[in-house]
Amino acid sequence: MGLIVVASNYLVQFPIQYLGLSEILTYGAFSYPITFLITDLANRAYGKKIAQKIVYIGFFIGVTLTLFVSTNFSDLISVRIAVGSGVAFFIAQNLDVSIFDYLRKKTWYIAPLTSSVLGSIVDTFLFFSIAFYATGVPWISLAFGDFGVKFFIAILMLIPFRLLLNSIRDISDKKLSKVRN
Repeated sequence: MGLIVVASNYLVQFPIQYLGLSEILTYGAFSYPITFLITDLANRAYGKKIAQKIVYIGFFIGVTLTLFVSTNFSDLISVRIAVGSGVAFFIAQNLDVSIFDYLRKKTWYIAPLTSSVLGSIVDTFLFFSIAFYATGVPWISLAFGDFGVKFFIAILMLIPFRLLLNSIRDISDKKLSKVRN
């Protein structure tokens, strides 16, 4: 989780220079949505409390490594990216965990899709407004481009989520049988 956050924080600094996308999309948009898959899988397998612990650990690792790996302290935008990332990650991932837990008994795709999309909306707005507001960077168009990719990837992440459900059920069943014995 922490490594994905660090990679995303680094990659968000680089707009995609192809097909006129430099004003609406960065490379970070493609890696960050994986964090929602990790949280949702943990939530399904181990429950809300463990998923929250993963968020806290991911937050600590992500912020710490971002500060040391990709933050140039002489560049205000770089510092704002680190701060924005931490705030957005912590709030959006905790929202994702709560929404997923609330919807966990619905049809298999409802919880991961709803929690990822709503978490992505919150994450995107918080991150881009904190990192780039009043800097001259076209943060609103970047935020919309970023969210579009996150939405698309949230739908794509349903494939590995569904494929891993049987493994998750096996883990949960073993956990329940140990508790019963």
